[in-house]
Amino acid sequence: MILGITGSFGSGKTTVANIFKKYGFEVINADKLYHGIYDKNKALRNKIKKEFGTLDRNKIKKIVFNDSKKLKKLNKITHPLIIKEIENEISSIKKKFNKKNNKLINGEKFKNDIGNKIKIVIDAPLLIEAKATNLVDKVIVVKCNKNEQIKRILKNKKYSKNEIEQIIKSQVSINQKIKYADFVVDNSRAINETEKQVNEIISLL
Repeated sequence: MILGITGSFGSGKTTVANIFKKYGFEVINADKLYHGIYDKNKALRNKIKKEFGTLDRNKIKKIVFNDSKKLKKLNKITHPLIIKEIENEISSIKKKFNKKNNKLINGEKFKNDIGNKIKIVIDAPLLIEAKATNLVDKVIVVKCNKNEQIKRILKNKKYSKNEIEQIIKSQVSINQKIKYADFVVDNSRAINETEKQVNEIISLL
Protein backbone atom coordinates (compact mmCIF):
# COMPACT_ATOMS: atom_id res chain seq x y z
CA MET A 1 0.00 0.00 0.00
CA ILE A 2 1.44 3.33 -1.09
CA LEU A 3 -0.24 6.50 0.17
CA GLY A 4 0.36 9.99 -1.18
CA ILE A 5 0.00 12.80 1.34
CA THR A 6 -0.46 16.29 -0.04
CA GLY A 7 -2.06 19.62 0.83
CA SER A 8 -1.39 23.35 0.94
CA PHE A 9 1.78 24.92 2.30
CA GLY A 10 1.84 24.61 6.09
CA SER A 11 -1.24 22.43 6.34
CA GLY A 12 0.62 19.74 8.29
CA LYS A 13 1.48 17.10 5.68
CA THR A 14 4.70 16.06 7.42
CA THR A 15 2.91 15.88 10.77
CA VAL A 16 0.39 13.46 9.26
CA ALA A 17 3.13 11.46 7.52
CA ASN A 18 4.94 11.06 10.85
CA ILE A 19 1.76 9.73 12.46
CA PHE A 20 1.58 7.07 9.75
CA LYS A 21 5.22 6.28 10.51
CA LYS A 22 4.16 5.26 14.03
CA TYR A 23 2.00 2.58 12.40
CA GLY A 24 4.94 1.09 10.53
CA PHE A 25 4.78 3.08 7.30
CA GLU A 26 8.03 4.00 5.55
CA VAL A 27 8.09 7.73 4.80
CA ILE A 28 9.41 9.27 1.59
CA ASN A 29 9.73 13.06 1.86
CA ALA A 30 9.73 14.70 -1.57
CA ASP A 31 11.20 17.98 -0.32
CA LYS A 32 14.15 16.20 1.29
CA LEU A 33 14.73 14.22 -1.90
CA TYR A 34 14.78 17.42 -3.91
CA HIS A 35 17.36 19.01 -1.61
CA GLY A 36 19.55 15.94 -2.09
CA ILE A 37 19.16 16.09 -5.86
CA TYR A 38 19.89 19.82 -5.88
CA ASP A 39 23.13 19.36 -3.94
CA LYS A 40 24.39 16.45 -6.06
CA ASN A 41 23.09 17.16 -9.56
CA LYS A 42 25.36 19.68 -11.29
CA ALA A 43 23.32 19.58 -14.52
CA LEU A 44 20.21 20.57 -12.57
CA ARG A 45 21.97 23.49 -10.91
CA ASN A 46 23.29 24.66 -14.29
CA LYS A 47 19.77 24.65 -15.75
CA ILE A 48 18.42 26.59 -12.79
CA LYS A 49 21.28 29.09 -12.91
CA LYS A 50 20.69 29.62 -16.62
CA GLU A 51 16.94 30.13 -16.15
CA PHE A 52 16.94 32.25 -12.98
CA GLY A 53 20.39 33.81 -12.88
CA THR A 54 21.04 32.54 -9.35
CA LEU A 55 21.35 29.37 -7.27
CA ASP A 56 20.21 31.08 -4.09
CA ARG A 57 17.09 29.14 -3.07
CA ASN A 58 15.54 32.06 -1.21
CA LYS A 59 15.92 34.31 -4.25
CA ILE A 60 14.46 31.63 -6.51
CA LYS A 61 11.48 31.21 -4.18
CA LYS A 62 10.76 34.93 -4.33
CA ILE A 63 10.94 34.85 -8.11
CA VAL A 64 8.66 31.85 -8.69
CA PHE A 65 6.06 32.63 -6.04
CA ASN A 66 5.49 36.00 -7.67
CA ASP A 67 5.56 34.80 -11.27
CA SER A 68 3.43 31.80 -12.31
CA LYS A 69 5.31 31.41 -15.62
CA LYS A 70 8.64 31.18 -13.81
CA LEU A 71 7.13 28.67 -11.38
CA LYS A 72 5.99 26.49 -14.27
CA LYS A 73 9.50 26.61 -15.74
CA LEU A 74 11.04 25.59 -12.42
CA ASN A 75 8.55 22.73 -12.04
CA LYS A 76 9.28 21.56 -15.59
CA ILE A 77 12.96 21.32 -14.68
CA THR A 78 12.58 19.71 -11.26
CA HIS A 79 9.45 17.54 -11.27
CA PRO A 80 10.76 14.76 -13.56
CA LEU A 81 13.87 14.40 -11.40
CA ILE A 82 11.88 14.32 -8.17
CA ILE A 83 9.45 11.74 -9.55
CA LYS A 84 12.35 9.56 -10.69
CA GLU A 85 13.95 9.79 -7.25
CA ILE A 86 10.65 8.87 -5.56
CA GLU A 87 10.39 5.84 -7.87
CA ASN A 88 13.94 4.85 -6.90
CA GLU A 89 13.08 5.15 -3.20
CA ILE A 90 9.94 3.03 -3.63
CA SER A 91 11.96 0.38 -5.46
CA SER A 92 14.64 0.39 -2.76
CA ILE A 93 12.09 0.04 0.05
CA LYS A 94 10.33 -2.82 -1.76
CA LYS A 95 13.61 -4.69 -2.29
CA LYS A 96 14.55 -4.39 1.38
CA PHE A 97 11.07 -5.43 2.46
CA ASN A 98 10.95 -8.48 0.19
CA LYS A 99 14.44 -9.54 1.21
CA LYS A 100 13.44 -9.34 4.86
CA ASN A 101 10.21 -11.27 4.41
CA ASN A 102 11.30 -13.97 1.95
CA LYS A 103 11.87 -17.25 3.73
CA LEU A 104 13.23 -20.61 2.67
CA ILE A 105 10.82 -23.49 3.19
CA ASN A 106 11.92 -26.93 1.98
CA GLY A 107 14.66 -25.20 0.03
CA GLU A 108 12.23 -22.90 -1.80
CA LYS A 109 11.47 -19.23 -1.34
CA PHE A 110 8.14 -18.48 0.29
CA LYS A 111 6.66 -15.04 0.94
CA ASN A 112 4.29 -14.98 3.89
CA ASP A 113 1.15 -12.84 4.14
CA ILE A 114 2.89 -9.71 5.39
CA GLY A 115 5.09 -9.82 2.30
CA ASN A 116 2.15 -8.33 0.42
CA LYS A 117 1.58 -5.59 2.95
CA ILE A 118 4.39 -3.15 2.31
CA LYS A 119 3.40 0.26 3.68
CA ILE A 120 4.77 3.53 2.27
CA VAL A 121 3.66 7.15 2.56
CA ILE A 122 4.94 9.79 0.16
CA ASP A 123 4.94 13.28 1.69
CA ALA A 124 4.68 15.38 -1.46
CA PRO A 125 3.37 18.97 -1.46
CA LEU A 126 3.11 19.00 -5.26
CA LEU A 127 1.85 15.44 -5.79
CA ILE A 128 -1.08 16.72 -7.86
CA GLU A 129 0.75 19.57 -9.58
CA ALA A 130 3.48 17.13 -10.66
CA LYS A 131 0.84 14.73 -12.02
CA ALA A 132 2.37 12.01 -9.86
CA THR A 133 -0.80 10.50 -8.38
CA ASN A 134 -0.15 7.38 -10.48
CA LEU A 135 2.67 6.55 -8.05
CA VAL A 136 0.24 5.94 -5.18
CA ASP A 137 -2.71 3.69 -4.36
CA LYS A 138 -4.57 6.31 -2.33
CA VAL A 139 -4.37 10.10 -2.05
CA ILE A 140 -4.70 11.80 1.33
CA VAL A 141 -5.23 15.56 1.33
CA VAL A 142 -4.39 17.43 4.53
CA LYS A 143 -6.36 20.61 5.04
CA CYS A 144 -6.18 23.29 7.70
CA ASN A 145 -8.11 26.42 8.61
CA LYS A 146 -6.28 29.18 6.73
CA ASN A 147 -5.87 31.45 9.77
CA GLU A 148 -4.40 28.57 11.77
CA GLN A 149 -2.25 27.58 8.79
CA ILE A 150 -0.71 31.06 8.50
CA LYS A 151 -0.31 31.33 12.27
CA ARG A 152 1.67 28.07 12.40
CA ILE A 153 3.96 29.02 9.51
CA LEU A 154 4.66 32.45 11.03
CA LYS A 155 5.94 30.72 14.18
CA ASN A 156 8.93 29.44 12.18
CA LYS A 157 9.87 33.04 11.36
CA LYS A 158 11.04 32.04 7.87
CA TYR A 159 8.33 33.83 5.91
CA SER A 160 6.31 37.01 6.17
CA LYS A 161 2.51 36.83 6.01
CA ASN A 162 2.61 38.23 2.47
CA GLU A 163 5.13 35.57 1.36
CA ILE A 164 3.01 32.82 2.90
CA GLU A 165 -0.08 34.01 1.05
CA GLN A 166 1.88 34.18 -2.21
CA ILE A 167 3.10 30.60 -1.79
CA ILE A 168 -0.40 29.31 -1.00
CA LYS A 169 -1.77 31.22 -3.98
CA SER A 170 0.85 29.68 -6.30
CA GLN A 171 -0.31 26.14 -5.47
CA VAL A 172 -3.42 24.30 -6.63
CA SER A 173 -6.24 25.35 -4.29
CA ILE A 174 -7.16 23.03 -1.44
CA ASN A 175 -10.66 22.59 -2.88
CA GLN A 176 -9.15 21.41 -6.17
CA LYS A 177 -6.82 19.03 -4.35
CA ILE A 178 -9.70 17.54 -2.38
CA LYS A 179 -11.27 16.46 -5.70
CA TYR A 180 -8.37 14.01 -6.05
CA ALA A 181 -8.61 12.77 -2.45
CA ASP A 182 -9.55 9.30 -1.29
CA PHE A 183 -9.29 10.63 2.28
CA VAL A 184 -9.19 14.11 3.81
CA VAL A 185 -7.50 14.89 7.13
CA ASP A 186 -8.47 18.12 8.89
CA ASN A 187 -5.38 19.26 10.79
CA SER A 188 -6.90 22.48 12.12
CA ARG A 189 -7.27 21.28 15.69
CA ALA A 190 -5.14 19.51 18.32
CA ILE A 191 -2.73 16.74 17.32
CA ASN A 192 -4.81 14.05 19.06
CA GLU A 193 -7.73 14.91 16.75
CA THR A 194 -5.45 14.45 13.74
CA GLU A 195 -4.22 11.12 15.13
CA LYS A 196 -7.82 9.89 15.46
CA GLN A 197 -8.44 10.67 11.79
CA VAL A 198 -5.29 8.83 10.73
CA ASN A 199 -6.33 5.85 12.84
CA GLU A 200 -9.72 5.81 11.11
CA ILE A 201 -8.04 5.83 7.68
CA ILE A 202 -5.76 2.94 8.62
CA SER A 203 -8.75 0.93 9.81
CA LEU A 204 -10.33 1.37 6.36
CA LEU A 205 -7.26 0.41 4.32
